[in-house]
Amino acid sequence: MDPQNDGRRRSGCPSRELGGARDPQNGMGGGGVTPIEGAPTLGSRAYEGFGGRVGQTVAGSEPDHQSPPIAPDGAPNVIVMLVDDLGYSDLGCFGSEIPTPNLDALAARGLRYTNFHVTPMCSPTRASLLTGLNSHLAGVGHVAHSDSGYPGYAMELTDRAATAAEVFRDNGWDTLMVGKWHLTKDSNCSDAGPRNSWPCQKGFDRFYGILDGFTNFHHPHRLVQDNSPVETDTYPEGYYFTDDLTDRAIDMIRSTKSSNPAKPFFLYFSHGAVHAPLQAKADDIAKYADRYHGGWDLLRAERFERMQSLGIVGADVECAPRNTELGSDVVAWEDLTDDERQINARYMAVYAAMVDNVDQNFGRLVDELRALGQLDNTVIFFTSDNGASREGEVEGTTGYYVHLLGETDTDADLARIDEIGGPTTIPHYPRGWAMACNTPFRLYKINTHAGGHQVSTMLSWPERIRTGGELRDQYLHVTDVMPTLLDLCGIEQPTHRGQDELLPPAGSSFAATIDDAGAPSEHTEQYYEMLGHRGYYRDGMEIVSLRMPLTEFGDHEFELFDLRSDPTERRNLAADEPDLVAELSAAWRQAAWDNQVFPLDEGSGVKFLDRPDWIEGAYDGDVVIRPGSPTLERWRSQRLVLIRSFDIDIRCTFAVGDEGILVAHGDQGGGYVVWVEDGAVAIGHNDGRGRFSSTPPFALTPGDHVVTAHFTAPGGNVWNVALSIDGAPIEGITASGWSVLFPMAPFEGIDVGSDRRSPVSWRLFEAHGSFPYTGNIESATYRPGESAPDSPANLLGMLREMGARYE
Repeated sequence: MDPQNDGRRRSGCPSRELGGARDPQNGMGGGGVTPIEGAPTLGSRAYEGFGGRVGQTVAGSEPDHQSPPIAPDGAPNVIVMLVDDLGYSDLGCFGSEIPTPNLDALAARGLRYTNFHVTPMCSPTRASLLTGLNSHLAGVGHVAHSDSGYPGYAMELTDRAATAAEVFRDNGWDTLMVGKWHLTKDSNCSDAGPRNSWPCQKGFDRFYGILDGFTNFHHPHRLVQDNSPVETDTYPEGYYFTDDLTDRAIDMIRSTKSSNPAKPFFLYFSHGAVHAPLQAKADDIAKYADRYHGGWDLLRAERFERMQSLGIVGADVECAPRNTELGSDVVAWEDLTDDERQINARYMAVYAAMVDNVDQNFGRLVDELRALGQLDNTVIFFTSDNGASREGEVEGTTGYYVHLLGETDTDADLARIDEIGGPTTIPHYPRGWAMACNTPFRLYKINTHAGGHQVSTMLSWPERIRTGGELRDQYLHVTDVMPTLLDLCGIEQPTHRGQDELLPPAGSSFAATIDDAGAPSEHTEQYYEMLGHRGYYRDGMEIVSLRMPLTEFGDHEFELFDLRSDPTERRNLAADEPDLVAELSAAWRQAAWDNQVFPLDEGSGVKFLDRPDWIEGAYDGDVVIRPGSPTLERWRSQRLVLIRSFDIDIRCTFAVGDEGILVAHGDQGGGYVVWVEDGAVAIGHNDGRGRFSSTPPFALTPGDHVVTAHFTAPGGNVWNVALSIDGAPIEGITASGWSVLFPMAPFEGIDVGSDRRSPVSWRLFEAHGSFPYTGNIESATYRPGESAPDSPANLLGMLREMGARYE
């Protein structure tokens, strides 16, 4: 055809009517042939993909209505409930003394899976749960507090996977989430984002909770709703985080079901409990005040006996002995002092109260489902993200954030024993209780022994499960959850999103076990890795290592167990079967390469420090914060003060009678504050262990001032502090030896003009609340200075050289 005589190409006009088959010359619909003036030009993509017919008028055209995806008739609602750091034996239906009647009722309606495994850490389990991939291949091989630059440790979900939320949404479910996310690298949690790995960008229609790994249960540091922080100065009396999450979950369900009763929902309820800080409501704590004075050895024995009577473990199974492994050992309860026994009993009472509260709130959620007529057609899957946590180590602590430095002060903890569980303490129990909670297994969260990853798990769906109360003992893994839920709901596992091919899931459906207690496990092999601890399971045999930092990797690390006869890992067969150890070790290595597990963490600490913000100084510049600004997020605030010197220039006006907070950074877990009271300015410091120190006050004269707080970091993990007014140092207004706050404190970010939520100074909070400054503040400018000589940033080269020896 002569293009000069082709009216369509010459004028750029398609036909009068658009629709039907595509015109191969211009990609448009090609119904009629009469050119019309003003239609799309040649090469335009207008109307591309339109399936109707377009004329010049609506009445003369045929529409192509785009309908949203609709779930099949009668499709079930789905609730995935993940509890944080819950031990294997912490529920009544798994042998606990803690009354959990609502979760026990879930077990009675459904099935208990007694051989279910996760990863030994929280973020990786979440990644596997939501994608069906092994955690390293999903991009989250450790908790989201590092950015080492390797694909297995990207600390956000890979784009090569579709999340359960995305798949359910694409198939017509409303997708809801409350609670802990912990799948965004910490440097991306600020208001500047990027938000690409936040929940609403990963398939959830609605989100309410925390992006971080944990928070204060009485005064959460930063709640997020959908894509925006929730601005809160003070929480109401009696506020408790688990209660709040349940309220929000119920509200979301009510909203969905009232708007469209036929539309099912997918709810991911990701608890902050029972992770530290161990905080609970006073009435719940009181229930357990006298329960735990018998100690962890007795409790472990009592729980094991109940587990055998319930059939959770077989009559021929032996409970693992008290942990004696180097660096993981537990002292006998009888060898503690009276003071140690007293405070340790209090720690466990608070923990039990947290478990109790989770159960109470689960009961409230079930009551709402029942009232809405939704309980029978709701699939509920319940599990924990890992085993009970050892992070309180030998002695426990009332200052969890600073205890992560390894600091111990039992006298300070004893001095506030009655406050443990309340808003002024940030506690964690000692690892003796974690051992008891992980009955009958060895070791704890982070370990690749069973105590780290074998967790209590339940599945309920009253319309489908007719044999409620039964047990299932098939070996299952968290990567099996997404395939199973999709199977139960009649949804195909997607292979593509758009034009992009997705990674296939590592797990497989265990739906067959619902009706058949003898159905074989489809999951016959599984690797484990966490912080260099390694393990490999194949058909009931297992190798596993307890990693000592900065030692050689090799087969010599592995123990070998036959889990079919020895599920509690008591009898090491490695010396008897070296060939099998080598065979399973080779399988582990291949799985590690296939799932981007390498490079392994040799224990130098480089993985936490070798990140752009440390090396390139990306966050070393001055930051100006105006009064009324939202709280500067935790991670961004830390970059300004992290084991370094810094100054804060506060431009303000003072008149007689003015008072309040000028700058506050931190909370009851540690922080510092600059405030005006009784006409004088002072700088204060909370060490995170309940001790508050301050400089002497300095009387201000009326007028405009620049109040400067100087923090100098000479080394040794301390700050020396001084005050200047209008550039002039003030003699005698100094302090020395204040502990730097690292690695998690200050947990609250920086406030200018008030101290929001959990306060740095409890005295000021009790007297004045958030204590807004009554004068004028123009701004507070943070000027970060040099890192301390012995800060991790300055030791990175040495640490890298040290770790490289174990390549």
